[in-house]
Amino acid sequence: MFDIEFMIPTHYLGTPQEILALDTYIKLTRAVNTLEGRLNRRGAMGDLTASQFGVLEALLHLGPMCAGELSNKLLKSTGNMTMVLDNLEKRGLVRRVRDHEDRRMIMIELTPEGRELIETIFPAQVNAILAEMQTLSENEQRELASLCRKLGKGERG
Repeated sequence: MFDIEFMIPTHYLGTPQEILALDTYIKLTRAVNTLEGRLNRRGAMGDLTASQFGVLEALLHLGPMCAGELSNKLLKSTGNMTMVLDNLEKRGLVRRVRDHEDRRMIMIELTPEGRELIETIFPAQVNAILAEMQTLSENEQRELASLCRKLGKGERG
């Protein structure tokens, strides 16, 4: 059923199903890491980290939200998100605003400088992603998106 000879990036000697799962996982993570590296080398995000860019992009397109919502959207720990927000706030790109009705709630919003920056660099990042994704046909991109969604949701079948 499995042709193990053609999928040996892992040196693990397990069942054919284990070897296939590890091989697939290794290829997926290597592809993601390589793609992110090429995107970083294009420099479209300037001196922002991927997490900082993600925060600014989320706030631009979704509006102000609390740090917990940002953590969930970007799949980052709350500790990491606090550091990212601290660094963005130091640069004057976001601000924390206490909710007037619920003083426990602190909303994160773009400053005018943050909005100007993300509106400037976002199109360049989109173009960089477009250029990288042209390796795949439109149908392959749709198939990959569907498979990633399925894997991310943990759906079987």
